Amino acid sequence: MDTVIVQLPEETPARHRRMRQKPRLLHMGPGETKDFGRGVPGELPAIVLTDPGVSRNAGRIEAAGDFWRLSNFSATSTYVVENLEGAGEYVKVAPGRLGAPIPFEFSRVVLPALDGTAMFKVFAPQHAYAQDGAGPDYGERTVSPFSLDPTSKYFLVLVALCEPRLRSSSGAALPGAGEIVERLRPLESCRDLTRSAVNYHIDYLTSAKLRLRTVQEDDLPAYGPKDGGRVGAKREDVVTLALRFNLVHEEHLSLLPRRGVAPCPTAADAAASEAAASSPPAHERLIRRRL
Repeated sequence: MDTVIVQLPEETPARHRRMRQKPRLLHMGPGETKDFGRGVPGELPAIVLTDPGVSRNAGRIEAAGDFWRLSNFSATSTYVVENLEGAGEYVKVAPGRLGAPIPFEFSRVVLPALDGTAMFKVFAPQHAYAQDGAGPDYGERTVSPFSLDPTSKYFLVLVALCEPRLRSSSGAALPGAGEIVERLRPLESCRDLTRSAVNYHIDYLTSAKLRLRTVQEDDLPAYGPKDGGRVGAKREDVVTLALRFNLVHEEHLSLLPRRGVAPCPTAADAAASEAAASSPPAHERLIRRRL
């Protein structure tokens, strides 16, 4: 049974291709190994990386059950294995490291090269997961370390805060309170959301739900030129922990309104509209005053 699939590098660069090529796949079973690198004339590895900055015998991958291992034969270069589903997660494999276990189901192996980077993808589709309720059912009940309610408003704020990192990369800038207000305003439940409320929800996540700050830290005065840095660091800590432990993932993005949807009117806007509709036109008011 194939437990690891390697998508081989494209033979022709994308800028030179006239039509899309079908991916070339290399199937591996448990215990199989395949080398990668430039190779030598007359003896090419299974995974050929043609960039002159890549070693001739750069490394090896090994299928091991429902995961795989990576060996780095280079004496100077560190390899990076990116999680294609992990919002910026990656594993670094140091020079000379042998048999480093890779836990990701969808991965991209990236090597430093003269022409940017050399890379190929590895899939491990046979990951096994325990069923709900597996294990003994006696003893004290296990308490979840992060008890989050996906139907709550603070969770919507958390999803909006994490959205840039989920959609792009780990280096994407995080939205401020005003941007989160505008992002969530189209939702009926958030039409009266304010910047102060967003900051309150972030403080609540930080201190009560994710426990990232002590009481003493939260009691520090939130004034002065350093306040912006402190608030930004708090948002960064919240997002880092939420994505690291998969508390927020791509499926949660469906909780956010679609881009381009008009925001729901606030209670103040509705009251103003009702008052304007019930008041007589300006020329009628002028006639009444003259009478």
